[in-house]
Amino acid sequence: MALIGKIREKSVLLVVIIGLALVAFILGAYGKMGSGSDEQIGYGTVFGEMVDMKSYDKKNRQYVSRDSVTFLQQQREYTLKDRENSANNAWKELTDSIMLSKEFEELGIHVGDNELNAYLYGQDGFTVLPQLQQGFTDSITGMFNYKLLEKRIQDMKNSSNPSERQMWEDAKRDFTNQRKNEKYFQIVSQGLYVTKLEAEEEYYAQNEKKAISYVVKRYSEIEDEKIKISDEELKAYYEEHKNDKKYENRNASREVRYFNVLVNPSKYDSIRFSREMNVLKKEFTTTPNDSLFVLKNSSIPFYSSAKTATAVPEDNEKAQKLQSYPKYMDTVFKTATIGQVVGPYDSRGNVVISKVIGFTPSRLKARHILISTNQSKDKKIIAQKQKIADSLVKLINKDNFTEFVMKYSEDPGSKQSGGVYDNFLEADMVPEFSTFCATQPVGSIGIVKTDFGFHIIEVMERDASTFPVLASVAKTFKPSQETLDRKNNEVYSLLYKLDSKLSKLEDIRKKLAMFDTLAQQAGYFVRPLSILEEAPVLYGFTETNTQYKILKLAFNEEAKLGDMTTSPIKDKEQYIIAIVSSIREKGVPTFEDAEIVMKRDLIEEKKAKRFTSQLSKAKSLKAIAQKTRTEIMKAEVTFANPQITGAGFEPEVIGSIFSGLKPGQTTLPLKGKLGVYVIRIDKSIKAPAAADFKKEKDQLLATAKRNIQGMVMSGLKKKAEVMDNRLFLTAGVRR
Repeated sequence: MALIGKIREKSVLLVVIIGLALVAFILGAYGKMGSGSDEQIGYGTVFGEMVDMKSYDKKNRQYVSRDSVTFLQQQREYTLKDRENSANNAWKELTDSIMLSKEFEELGIHVGDNELNAYLYGQDGFTVLPQLQQGFTDSITGMFNYKLLEKRIQDMKNSSNPSERQMWEDAKRDFTNQRKNEKYFQIVSQGLYVTKLEAEEEYYAQNEKKAISYVVKRYSEIEDEKIKISDEELKAYYEEHKNDKKYENRNASREVRYFNVLVNPSKYDSIRFSREMNVLKKEFTTTPNDSLFVLKNSSIPFYSSAKTATAVPEDNEKAQKLQSYPKYMDTVFKTATIGQVVGPYDSRGNVVISKVIGFTPSRLKARHILISTNQSKDKKIIAQKQKIADSLVKLINKDNFTEFVMKYSEDPGSKQSGGVYDNFLEADMVPEFSTFCATQPVGSIGIVKTDFGFHIIEVMERDASTFPVLASVAKTFKPSQETLDRKNNEVYSLLYKLDSKLSKLEDIRKKLAMFDTLAQQAGYFVRPLSILEEAPVLYGFTETNTQYKILKLAFNEEAKLGDMTTSPIKDKEQYIIAIVSSIREKGVPTFEDAEIVMKRDLIEEKKAKRFTSQLSKAKSLKAIAQKTRTEIMKAEVTFANPQITGAGFEPEVIGSIFSGLKPGQTTLPLKGKLGVYVIRIDKSIKAPAAADFKKEKDQLLATAKRNIQGMVMSGLKKKAEVMDNRLFLTAGVRR
């Protein structure tokens, strides 16, 4: 937001200062979790200790408040799914903070008052923080004005309002922790090192090449169904390999298989909705009170007669913060007249009708000199600043404007660019400034007063084209109750059929296969959903209650394989039917857990043995190709890139090629990921001599530093054994 645009959004200023607004908000599921005395792990644990429930609730409220304000400004519906995302972000921030605080304590990482001040104001070698630069500077030039931040902090510190003082304490704590984080990862990064040997090996891995000729028998040449696997063979394979690391269950989890039955509006619903929108359009055209009409009828009750209600095409760079409309509607809106109602048209998942209540230039360019009052209310200071502005404007013209900007302007955000703001809309700026730029003749110079001071403005350019200012009514096209009832009967009939068939089967494999078959016959697609016990995440559902019901199905104390929903789960405009298909405990998998994966691997092994036998019956590559009716292919490979041209990703095969084989030698059959290979080394291409390996060393070190934060947090999370119990707690599955 531009410096001169801040007055319009003083309430948002507090959000920017601490990153989060402490606005009262009635929370949904996450905000209503219990706080009784019988919790075992509450919302969850970190290092085996319960996460403080009050701290999480507070953090959650902050995220929900901030995000809901953002969505409202963008005229987007803040859905239950968005609320969940806010809650998840709050949880991650809190648990990360708990893990890192222990690291800070052990390493003695501290941030004093002097360091914090320099950090906030971008002094003593610190760069300005993005979140502060956004709130206290010009959004176009990105120049920071530390005086505004300094004043805001002092206002909060000295406020008579306890909540304002608490906001500063919260902000101070958050920024202190942010600085500690930076110091921590700087310390970790300083411990990274790449040896000369590692750099040398990387150089040769990238630059030494092998020219090869090869034949390959791909596993896909034989259909899986043609490889017979008996139950005894598979169970023997399981016993032999169940302790292999690749089959290990790293986390306890449950899997459900489910399909969704969509409830789409009928043809009758479409006709009815169209009639309703046409009635609304007629009423909107004649209503004497646009604001009341929008607030009463729109799914997104937002109305403003100011330029903040400007609308732009969906592909416009400003569409994220303003109303938007489909690009194909651009000509319609630009040629419309004031009071005309346009639509219905589709926008962001809604059907919209819009009344044109004004127009604004699609692009403005101006330059200004700010004689700042620092938001003072002192009449003497204001009079003094006005006197300066009045005297300067008499001396300024288009030729010396830049000179006066550099000498007198107190707007650091635009000073270095000669005071110029380019490609802005009226909605981007404070009204007094933008109105002057939008209405005064191009080339005119004048003074306007805002809370920030006196602006000497020259209007430089203004596009003749315009964007509309709109009052909009948005509606969601939904199925009627009659359609819902009809589909409800269909779904219950389908569930009855499933239950009747599945209840006659004992074998869990046959039961799951029957579930899939009957669903597919009814025209539905079955999806697997794996749910981790330590941090359950359920994607694909709209209603939080749907997630709770599926959690109860999969994780209740008596849950067993083959359990199916006793009634269809209503999830907004769809029904869900699910069945428990896997129960996995951490560690060695059960036979049922590993059966599918192991069967696939056993089939691959049998194919590999068959191909190995075929490829071993001839000695030369040419003879092998003739005997197996395959083509001899050529490629050039490096150790660093385990790809074989014409085949695919084969790291183990590439490793064999670089294991000391010399030109002219041919390998025995090599089992790869995609098939079995026989390879002849045609030529070894030496890497050029290198004076040093600095380039490789720098590249390896840069890669390690880029990845270090994610790797450290992943390691800390594993060490802390973070348990996220929020969904389970709310669903009543466990406490």
